[in-house]
Amino acid sequence: MNIKLLAWLKGAQSLLAPSDPICLSCGKRARLSTRLPAICTACAAAIPWITRPRCRKCGRATGCPDCSRSGEPSPIVCNRSAVAYTADMRDWLGKYKYRGNERYAPLLGTMLDRAYDMLAAEMEQAMQETLLPACPGPARTGCPIAVRWLNPRPVSTAASRWEADLFIPVPVSNARLEERGFNQAERLADMLSRRRGIPQLPLLIRTHHTAKQSFKSRAERLADMKFVFAANPDPAIRPMLRTAVNAPGPLERPLRIIIVDDIYTTGSTIRACALVVERLAAEMGYGAEIYSLTWARS
Repeated sequence: MNIKLLAWLKGAQSLLAPSDPICLSCGKRARLSTRLPAICTACAAAIPWITRPRCRKCGRATGCPDCSRSGEPSPIVCNRSAVAYTADMRDWLGKYKYRGNERYAPLLGTMLDRAYDMLAAEMEQAMQETLLPACPGPARTGCPIAVRWLNPRPVSTAASRWEADLFIPVPVSNARLEERGFNQAERLADMLSRRRGIPQLPLLIRTHHTAKQSFKSRAERLADMKFVFAANPDPAIRPMLRTAVNAPGPLERPLRIIIVDDIYTTGSTIRACALVVERLAAEMGYGAEIYSLTWARS
């Protein structure tokens, strides 16, 4: 075959053949990850997953002075986050949260779902362990696993399946909602809800706007978050909660409630939300075992 013709055929073939898609993160044409939407295998391999948190309370990947030095009781059993908040992860979240790039939504939701898997696996293991009595006191004393409600006696495999009852997104102020056009925590909670078949409800409202927390110290954040959240006054919310958990009367165990947000920094936002949720559950006659899931841990 003529060499020029062969070269022409190869060129035509390359034009007609489908090229590799463009990675959402690095912008290069490459083979995409089979597990994570829209990013290439190289970017997927570079994700700073938190698979073994150093702090069993807040889920931080490195040493955590905040939980060890704080004498305040915590209303949550524990927090788990999908990734460490590195520069690359900050860029991903910024493109979604501030620039409205909707293509990041399925990616962040899939990543957060992995954190749910980790939390569920830990709780299932805790339910099976016979060492639970060795960790005295309620879960809020800082015990690495929830002992307040877990039965230390051996249980069947079917009974040991841990699953949340409800997702609650951290609300944003009206000013922030107008600025961004959406609540990223609500979007994340909705994606988890659809993937897991677990309801999510807007049980909380934000009573007033606060300045961006990223520029504030830990003490300032803690002070800012006091009295920022309240129970949603919508009269339909409480009936919706009873319907969601399928519990018209008292439960044999507490509700397993997960508060969902994008980032955990000092935990002040999560704790403020959890205190309101705890009070609301008690008013309705429910016990509450409250956890949090965040996409990133700073």
